Amino acid sequence: MKSHIPRKRFGQHFLTDAVLIDAIIDLIAPQPGDTLVEIGPGLGAMTLPLLERHKPLTVIELDRDLAARLRKRDDVEVIESDVLKVDFKALAAAKGARLRVVGNLPYNISTPILFHLLDAVDDVVDQHFMLQKEVVDRMAAGPGGKDYGRLSVMLQWRYDIESVLDVPPEAFDPPPRVDSAIVRMQPLKTPPAVSPKLLGELVASAFSQRRKLLRHSLGKWLAERSYSGHFDLQRRAEEVPVDEFVALALEIQPRQ
Repeated sequence: MKSHIPRKRFGQHFLTDAVLIDAIIDLIAPQPGDTLVEIGPGLGAMTLPLLERHKPLTVIELDRDLAARLRKRDDVEVIESDVLKVDFKALAAAKGARLRVVGNLPYNISTPILFHLLDAVDDVVDQHFMLQKEVVDRMAAGPGGKDYGRLSVMLQWRYDIESVLDVPPEAFDPPPRVDSAIVRMQPLKTPPAVSPKLLGELVASAFSQRRKLLRHSLGKWLAERSYSGHFDLQRRAEEVPVDEFVALALEIQPRQ
């Protein structure tokens, strides 16, 4: 098989450490009957070990050369597409099952992918992703620190998020300039029935001036909606727990 030159525009860094790959597959723990979907299989570093434990496998690959290689296998369904254009709800409906989504996500578009998958959270069992460690730290952060922000709130209101394994740069070819980590995301069984759009606007407003007190940012947003409740605006956004942001959105929601 000819070697593949990583394409910078796709953010390609291929995982090559066999011990780490085995550890990642153990964390995913594929089971009979699972509907597994891998984003960005690349050269198959995770794909082939997954196939040793579970068949068939659906993969989403943008690089046409890599997609062509994978099509040669009869135990892999290849969706050649930009992952941001894949309708995961429709994919789950076509499979007749909720999805277990895994992958080494391109670091340059990892956050848009996470928000894209948020739209299909009800059709997902769990997600295991390799991401830039800095992003994983932000996803899993609790209030009170610099890592806690919009990404933390918008994901934690729908998922239980856990950083489960650190991965050093030398585990890849070519090595990225950052540390990586595996994150486990499990959808919450009974999430609050809040409008994602409303919560998104509220949280974006709150963190738009994160160094200032909320009365300078969120206060104006609430005033525009004639909010007359009692929400402490004498705090910074990073001090407010996820459940308080969600409760505020629920309080405002009937007014929309």
